[in-house]
Amino acid sequence: MSSTPPICDYEGSPYRTAFWNEERRYEDRADRLALQRLLPSRGQRLVEIGAGFGRLAPLYTGYDHVILLDYSSSLLREAQSRLGADRRVSYVVANLYHLPLADESLDTAVTVRVLHHVKDLPSALAEISRVLRRGGVYVTEYANKRNLKAILRYALGRQADNPFSAKPYEFAPLNIDYHPRLMERLLNGVGLVPDERLAVSTFRVGLVKRLVPAAVLAWLDRLLQRPTAPLRLAPSMFVRARRRSRLADADAVSSSPSP
Repeated sequence: MSSTPPICDYEGSPYRTAFWNEERRYEDRADRLALQRLLPSRGQRLVEIGAGFGRLAPLYTGYDHVILLDYSSSLLREAQSRLGADRRVSYVVANLYHLPLADESLDTAVTVRVLHHVKDLPSALAEISRVLRRGGVYVTEYANKRNLKAILRYALGRQADNPFSAKPYEFAPLNIDYHPRLMERLLNGVGLVPDERLAVSTFRVGLVKRLVPAAVLAWLDRLLQRPTAPLRLAPSMFVRARRRSRLADADAVSSSPSP
């Protein structure tokens, strides 16, 4: 029996108040704007994997059934308390390597601020692909190791990791930045074909966030998300991918480029 890779466990943590505080109002707004642009407005069943305390749940009102899934039961209890009674919403404690969901049972899957904690990304993406119906949509966000700040730090000799290398950069235990080239290859390898990308949180600089109101930064971020996406220089990259048929999946795996 294969062992499950290590899981980043937020059980009992003050994640909502310690991380999503006033200092990250801009990032929160930018995430929401990006997700709104990529997420299908309606559908039957959606799962958010790594839903935490339900920060993004208000964006899923067009779905008949919403599954908020997380490894932490304490965060899901907080989500349930915050969101109140809603028969459309189910709360599931599980990990993304073993989703308790049937094959091809979902219209949409979402992971935001999750993949940077994932050690075995190919296995996780394969599991997400398994539960999506053919033609279903996967919206994800990943921490981009090729971001502009990393490139500048590397050029100045202040960072050892080469941001142009496709190798994942684990700068702290279970905190991993991924290269866009590797991410695209892994998505295609499990039949999840990207069709749109957004560059998000471009202004994630402490001084800038202190000087400029979060609402203004988020507005500017939205203007730049699509036109700057091909540059792959933002610290967060959002991707929308669609689930291929099984035949197309095999073609994608055989023809996917090396990193």
